[in-house]
Amino acid sequence: MAENDALPGVWSIVGVCGGWNCEMKSDPEVLGLKRSFGFGDRLGLATPGHIEAVSGTSFLPIFAQQSVRELERTDREPTEVIAAAKSALSSGGWDGPWGADADHLQTQRDVRRMASAGFCFFTIDPSSYVNNAAESLDPHPLQVAYDALVKKGLVRRGEAEDLYLGKTFEIAEGLSITFDDPKTLKQAVVKYGGALSFTKRMAGWIGEACHDRSFEVEMSVDETLTPTTVQEHLFVGLELKRLAVRPVSVALRFIGDFEKGIDYKGDLEAFEAEYAKHVAIAKHCGPYKLSIHSGSDKFSIYPVIGRLSGEHLHVKTAGTSYLEALRVVSRTDRALFSDIVGFCRSRYETDKATYHVSAALGDVPDNTAGDDFEAWYLEHPSGRQILHVTYGSVLVGGQRPNGAHFKEAILENLAANGDLYRELLAKHLGKHLALLEGRAV
Repeated sequence: MAENDALPGVWSIVGVCGGWNCEMKSDPEVLGLKRSFGFGDRLGLATPGHIEAVSGTSFLPIFAQQSVRELERTDREPTEVIAAAKSALSSGGWDGPWGADADHLQTQRDVRRMASAGFCFFTIDPSSYVNNAAESLDPHPLQVAYDALVKKGLVRRGEAEDLYLGKTFEIAEGLSITFDDPKTLKQAVVKYGGALSFTKRMAGWIGEACHDRSFEVEMSVDETLTPTTVQEHLFVGLELKRLAVRPVSVALRFIGDFEKGIDYKGDLEAFEAEYAKHVAIAKHCGPYKLSIHSGSDKFSIYPVIGRLSGEHLHVKTAGTSYLEALRVVSRTDRALFSDIVGFCRSRYETDKATYHVSAALGDVPDNTAGDDFEAWYLEHPSGRQILHVTYGSVLVGGQRPNGAHFKEAILENLAANGDLYRELLAKHLGKHLALLEGRAV
């Protein structure tokens, strides 16, 4: 396998793409270092709205984006995700490049499954190998954790110290970073050493699964408990280069809160100052794009990341398109929407366990009377999160009081109100893209 020097961040093999024609616009393809935007579609009907939202912007689209977790929670197959996108693109007349993201992959089996369906962007999720406690460990437990990584063969004793300790890296004008504290460096090794080893292994499996067709990889460490410091990002970026893993993008855990379905929560000035340093490190170590996960509805920081990132930016959205589907339901079948809300409230305490959210059931009313019910659940942060994290329960087995399945009812509603769904998606996601480009909304 050889790197494509003409398209940084992309792996390719010279020759025919194994029967999979990489030049056909009807098929997904690698997008490289151009700014890109991921449109998650959990129902398979959102692509027409996504096309309208992205048309005329500077972003290349990823129209097929699905994680293995989402596949399980929506009862879909990878081939269905690709097929739904391709069908909509054909009907909508899209003839530009587009990508397909196999999101949050954690096993070789997942890699093979997604590659065989035609995905060409692979998001490696090594979060289970990240030691979130590293920064708070005292010297002895830190050493124990370090020794455990060495014993498992995930890091080599003393290697990081030989490579980085006491060395200064000139990242950009006005930004130099020195690994001058042995403890801080060891914390970075303990926190991310296992994740880096796993990422290299996964990248190898992706190369094997893709055979002789082009692909690109992303490393994602955003779903961790503690932010990625500037020094930690530099360590990760330098190690990826040393390990010959060439990501097209890296998703970090930034400062502040990136909760699902709502705007950014945190100090905007502090975020901007820190993000500018991360952009410089990504250019120095790659270049690779910074990938903004849980990127839906983070309106307050879009102008900042759009301005500072330039071309080297990827934004990933998913649940916001599902919420706009529920908005269609709320406006066309109030009884169905009411049943969904009641069911979601009954599932929220259980389903929120795998998400970073702060909503409480008491924040929003359970009474469906009044014209503001849509606003409570599709505008209020807590209402949005309650609907967002329970999508899997709704779509797999969720039933109305009369026994009818929610998924079939939602799909029937959207099929009957396709124009409204397209319009709402184009408006909502168009706002995302406009702010990222620095345009008024």
